[in-house]
Amino acid sequence: MYILYIIFAIVFFGFLIGIHEFGHFFTAKLFKIKVNEFAIGMGPAIFKRQKGETLYALRCIPIGGYCAMEGEDEDSNDPRAFGNAKWWQKIIVLAAGATMNFLAGFLLILLLMGIPQFNATFGTPMLSEVTAGSSIEGILQPGDVIREIDGERIYSGSDITSILSLNLSGQQYIHDVTLIRDGEEIFFDDLDMTPRELPDANGEIRLRYGFSLLGEKRTLLTTIKYGWLETVNATRNVRLSLQMLLQGDVGLKDMGGPVYIIKTIADVGTQETNNSADNFWNVVYLGGFIAVNLGFMNLLPIPALDGGRIVGVLLTSAIEGITRKKLNPKIEGYVHAVGMVLLLLLMAFIFLKDIIVLIV
Repeated sequence: MYILYIIFAIVFFGFLIGIHEFGHFFTAKLFKIKVNEFAIGMGPAIFKRQKGETLYALRCIPIGGYCAMEGEDEDSNDPRAFGNAKWWQKIIVLAAGATMNFLAGFLLILLLMGIPQFNATFGTPMLSEVTAGSSIEGILQPGDVIREIDGERIYSGSDITSILSLNLSGQQYIHDVTLIRDGEEIFFDDLDMTPRELPDANGEIRLRYGFSLLGEKRTLLTTIKYGWLETVNATRNVRLSLQMLLQGDVGLKDMGGPVYIIKTIADVGTQETNNSADNFWNVVYLGGFIAVNLGFMNLLPIPALDGGRIVGVLLTSAIEGITRKKLNPKIEGYVHAVGMVLLLLLMAFIFLKDIIVLIV
């Protein structure tokens, strides 16, 4: 079973890369931009076929892929070259890959939200009960609507648990909380929300924050609503994780690459539980989160990534609009080439780290 989940994870990576590159490919074709090659994977080709002006290839390393457009990083006299397209068309083409990843993440999360056995109701930000003996007893009350935690807006019940688990305040279990009570906004500075051993809804004793949330009935509209909110929450978690990395709260040693992610998917799929179906649906959610993660990271304004290229298009268009002179596309190509080298070095470092951790 473990091997099956590893195979599933590799295929899933290929799927995410495929739809990402298809986003670029589809919009490029939509705007009649010439595409020289559409490839899934990297390295030598296992299969390739020329159809019209485009070479379609499946390559042997199932990580990466590309949609090679004419005149993408160099000057071209072809009127259908990427460099000769309108600036807004370039941005749409560049953003389309990440958009497809976000869409895939949303659909996977929506699929999970649609399973009745997991989601009879959806958790709202309103407290329905405060457990006696909890750290928040006598402070928070049933009917309170949590609006913000540590400066982050709360839209659903899952937002609350996500933000609390990230420890954004830097002090474990101490949080700044803004809530709405009887129509008035109330702010609690440095609220102690330390989990304690408390009975849950089934009477079992376990570590809990000590509150229950009001549920909203499951319908088609609420399923779509909370599926979207969960996708937004996943996107924010990626942003906050990156923020913690830049602030030094976590280091490169805490980062994981494809090897780590594949192992994590296999671990989640084969963990010991009373129901193997639960493991599968946990893998589905993890897959949705990974899809959102990939989309978000690709939009970062870093050379070689789609976000960096979008910034390059905007800057180039602005400069050309002011100077009335066309810039040499090789300059931007050199910048992205340097960024790609640095990115590959980082990926190689993370890959080796993951291998060493896996072996040790």
